[in-house]
Amino acid sequence: MGTNSSIARERLALLFDNGTFTELDALRTERGEQAAVICAHGFVEGQPVCAFAQASDISGGVMGNATAGKIKRLYGLAAKTGTPVVGIYDSNGVYVDGTADSLSAYGKLIAASAKLSGIVPQISLVAGVCAGSAALLAAEADFLLMTEQAELYLTPPFGTDAAKASTAAKAGLAAKVYADDQTAAEGVKALLRMLPANNLSGAPIAEFDVPEAAFSKDDILGGIADEGSLLPLYADFGTAAETALATVRGQSVGLLLTKSGAAITADDAAKLARFVRTCDAFSIPVVTVLDTPGFAADTEAAIHGSLRAMAQLCGAYAEATTIKIALITGEACGAAFSAIAGRGAGSDLVLAWEDAAVAPLRPEAAVEFLWHDKLKGAADVAAKRRELAKEYASTLASAQKAAELGAVDTVIAPADTRQAVIDALEMLEGKRVAGMPKKHSNIPF
Repeated sequence: MGTNSSIARERLALLFDNGTFTELDALRTERGEQAAVICAHGFVEGQPVCAFAQASDISGGVMGNATAGKIKRLYGLAAKTGTPVVGIYDSNGVYVDGTADSLSAYGKLIAASAKLSGIVPQISLVAGVCAGSAALLAAEADFLLMTEQAELYLTPPFGTDAAKASTAAKAGLAAKVYADDQTAAEGVKALLRMLPANNLSGAPIAEFDVPEAAFSKDDILGGIADEGSLLPLYADFGTAAETALATVRGQSVGLLLTKSGAAITADDAAKLARFVRTCDAFSIPVVTVLDTPGFAADTEAAIHGSLRAMAQLCGAYAEATTIKIALITGEACGAAFSAIAGRGAGSDLVLAWEDAAVAPLRPEAAVEFLWHDKLKGAADVAAKRRELAKEYASTLASAQKAAELGAVDTVIAPADTRQAVIDALEMLEGKRVAGMPKKHSNIPF
């Protein structure tokens, strides 16, 4: 007989095809009782998946060495078979007996998860209480999802909202929050649909529908993605940037967008950097849509670590060897262009809309720096400055000028955006990169 947990079984049944799975170590016990976790393997939409679900209705779901051993064995199976891992968290903690035994249990799992990172996709679903070391383990995954009633915290929260799913989403921990177990299971499936089984296999090619509506500047990502495939992630974190997985002609891609007129903050930079590294780990092409006045550079931004976060962003783009396509739809000014879309960022192809502006300074600042003499004697200095800014954007900073200088590969009309991205993906499909031997880069965390 397997682990007698209705909660864990129900959650796994929601995940696996036809609600069926094969349980591993079904008879393992922990201190005279059944181990409070179900470990299983089966199929999710026809693809092999390893999963575990903590059983909060068995001894409160507490973790001990035997329970940890079951999960660690599942990690080992996933590594051997190149199979994604889904962890469903709902536990009241660890056995508290005054010894270091419980610390060792989660420590072994955190180390095993870290070694597995970048080899197979790992998805955490927090469906109940996830505290202490369990929270560290869950947060190590490539994506962490939560249900609305779940709680996530390292130490007991002192505020009523500190452990809420909405707080985790705003902090950039939870990629998405779902109403209940059923919708969360569908969310896990949606992610798995976009991801390869492992770092050596390509993402599955899906059937696709062409977007029904005409391309709109107000919905650029939706216009690039196949109809109904766009999966926004981390929407409540780094709100001047958007990240999403989608398919383009059936191929999985990572889509990143900076919002027009909004400076890139430390949170935005961290959000973009993490997403780029996740896509790169599994060779998912990255398409970056850039329209930004640049990085936030005021005193408050500096206090919140903007420079460190932006250095992380530079490192993530430069180090990534997956396909990288940049699309400039508006302003691409200063260091933001260099870090995200420029040759220094390693972009394989840079596209720009006809009315885009690529320059070391925003047009208004460039006028003051380069054409200040032209402002002298103007009856209305503000109006003259706006006039000169438009002139600068359409001449020295124009997409055409950037193309002439080699900073942009192709200038396109907005209506041609989806086809241009499709053509770029097809051209770059066989991309190969050989790097210098090293242990790893040293991005400033």
